[in-house]
Amino acid sequence: MTLASPLTNLLQHRQSFPALGNKSYFNYGGQGPMPEAAIAAITTAHQFSQEHGPFSNRINHWMVEEAAQTRAAIATELCVSPDTLTLTENVSVGCNIALWGMNWHEGDHILLSDCEHPGIVAAVEEIRRRFGVKVSTCPLMATLNAGDPVQVVTQHLRPTTRLVVLSHILWNTGQVLPLKHIVAACHSFPTHFSPVRVLVDAAQSVGVLPLNLADLGADFYALTGHKWLCGPAGLGALYIHPEGLESIRPTFIGWKSIIKDARDNSMVWQPNGQRFEVATSDFTLYGALREAIALHNTWGTAEQRYNRIRQLSADLWQKLCELPHITCLKTTPPDAGLVAFRIPNASHAAVVQSLEQQGFLLRTIADPDCIRACVHYLTLESEIDQLVEALQQLAG
Repeated sequence: MTLASPLTNLLQHRQSFPALGNKSYFNYGGQGPMPEAAIAAITTAHQFSQEHGPFSNRINHWMVEEAAQTRAAIATELCVSPDTLTLTENVSVGCNIALWGMNWHEGDHILLSDCEHPGIVAAVEEIRRRFGVKVSTCPLMATLNAGDPVQVVTQHLRPTTRLVVLSHILWNTGQVLPLKHIVAACHSFPTHFSPVRVLVDAAQSVGVLPLNLADLGADFYALTGHKWLCGPAGLGALYIHPEGLESIRPTFIGWKSIIKDARDNSMVWQPNGQRFEVATSDFTLYGALREAIALHNTWGTAEQRYNRIRQLSADLWQKLCELPHITCLKTTPPDAGLVAFRIPNASHAAVVQSLEQQGFLLRTIADPDCIRACVHYLTLESEIDQLVEALQQLAG
């Protein structure tokens, strides 16, 4: 496979990321390193705000424009209209907007996969407790190497199913789900509610996969900018399919959610995703995320970046498979940047701690019990070789 850019260009490109200069970073799925331009954008925004405000007509108009430009930048990456986006703080907030926005009744059914993040599982559990809905899980973890995720999801749908919650890329095993086909199966399934809505945790997919959400068809797609996009923590978005906008109602409500008529003091919801935005937010992060997105696009297209991620993750997977004391969870090369593996008879936490002391940053996963390495297009081939060598010494 031909790389999108020569190595010399990548080395120059990496110099924009201060965190990559003194460590081998394999934790993009937890939080990506910010480029200097994004860091500078935060400072510049604060300075501009203080110089001209921080509360004034000029600053207020500027903040509105900053938000609009940020929605537009995210929308371009997702191939959707900016009107379909709600700016949020993170994936959890986006998922909660959809979860709590539905008009739940006792006996309604929510279907989760068995690979969802604990934060989302906890939110669903509280909905179950408050409203008396039924919650069940489908075993997608078992389909990592064999089986049909579409069939598994479909087999666990019920006539009372109102919502399916799953991740585009499973955060623990790295499996890429055939989301378009799962969504189509859910939407066509005969239930008391038509259609069955699909909420997607996109924490590990945005910034990795080339995406066209209009084509995928998901009703709700919650994302963050601070992982694979390498933007600032505290800024994400929720995509809401135009046909799903009226299926949920705002739970937290503020001045951003409404349009107020000065003539009679009446109020109506914003006509788009802005109805789920509440009030004052950290507008200084908006430009930082745009800078991060723009910098990625200077290196290569979404397809080119994804191709390199797949190539590098396959390289790491292959070299780990060749080590006698390491077992990769996936029996074929990964389809994205998450590589999960086990070291039998070893403490994974101790291994990760030892690696960090050597300058390699990875993390443990509790279920399934494993170590997770995240490979980005920014990762160097030499970093993979050095990580494998370090693991060989620890596992040997």
